[in-house]
Amino acid sequence: MPVSDLLMEGVNLMLLGMGIVFIFLTILVVTMSGMSRLAAAIDKKQPQAVPAPQPAVPKAGEDEELVAVISAAISRFRSR
Repeated sequence: MPVSDLLMEGVNLMLLGMGIVFIFLTILVVTMSGMSRLAAAIDKKQPQAVPAPQPAVPKAGEDEELVAVISAAISRFRSR
C-alpha cells in the first residue's frame, strides 16, 4: 500500500472523527440550552416564598458577658 493511500485514509479518519465530535458537541449545546429554558419556565410558574427577616434578639446574660470579655481583650491589647 503506497504512502499516499495511507495518508488519505488517515485524513478521512481524522475528518470523520472531528465531524462526529462536532455533531456531538452541537447536540450537547442544543440540549443544554433547551433544558435551561425549560428550568426557567418551570421556575417562573412556581411562586417563590420569601421568609420575613427575623430580628436578632440577644440573650440577656450572654450579651453582657460577651461585652465584658471583648472589652477586657481590647484593653489588654492596647496596654501592650
